[in-house]
Amino acid sequence: MELKNYKTSPQIFDELLTQKNRARSGLGDLAKFLRRSSLKEMNERRHDAELAIRTMGITFTVYSEGENIDREWPFDIIPRTILNSEWQKIEIGLKQRLAALNHFITDLYNDEKIIKDKVIPREILATSKDFCKECIGVTPQFGVWAHICGTDLIRDTDGTMYVLEDNLRVPSGVSYMLENRNISKRVLPELFEDYNILPMDDYPTHLFDTLSSISPMPLVRVSRTTRSYTPMYRI
Repeated sequence: MELKNYKTSPQIFDELLTQKNRARSGLGDLAKFLRRSSLKEMNERRHDAELAIRTMGITFTVYSEGENIDREWPFDIIPRTILNSEWQKIEIGLKQRLAALNHFITDLYNDEKIIKDKVIPREILATSKDFCKECIGVTPQFGVWAHICGTDLIRDTDGTMYVLEDNLRVPSGVSYMLENRNISKRVLPELFEDYNILPMDDYPTHLFDTLSSISPMPLVRVSRTTRSYTPMYRI
């Protein structure tokens, strides 16, 4: 592939190439791999990925169009690589953020310091349909309300990572994350041989251990979802 003709935009942070079309630090091997690969070969890999998605039935639901349409999961075979040095900072920040969110929820249902200090108006809490009055005075095991958080990250034009939103309910994106990794291994096995990529195969084990830690009795490995056509059903 001819990356020298690839046009970057000053309004968008390209995660692979600089404005001079040079590979960013640590991504030289990925850029070389793409340059060595022909357009035909990359299209074949993309086709294999799309076929795998279709065969496994990986879809997402579009609710905004009013018809709850299931569509095939869009997948870009060129990976977005985060260097370990950057990820370590992000990981620390995400853990700190989730701890702060749990403290925030505990305060809302107990001392209400954030309201007394007028950080947020009481009216917001009083009119929230999601505020559960039955939880007033409750402090859960380990002080943790949200045991799993799906955090959406975006890059600004200067390359800085920011949090777009926190999903504290059922982060259905976890299932897509796991399947994306499996498909990447299938269509781009060379990259997993050349790079020291952090694994995520042990996520289900970590999830089970987390849920077990808050259960008063041994857990039985059973999952329950409400509707088979929702993304949560596929977790």
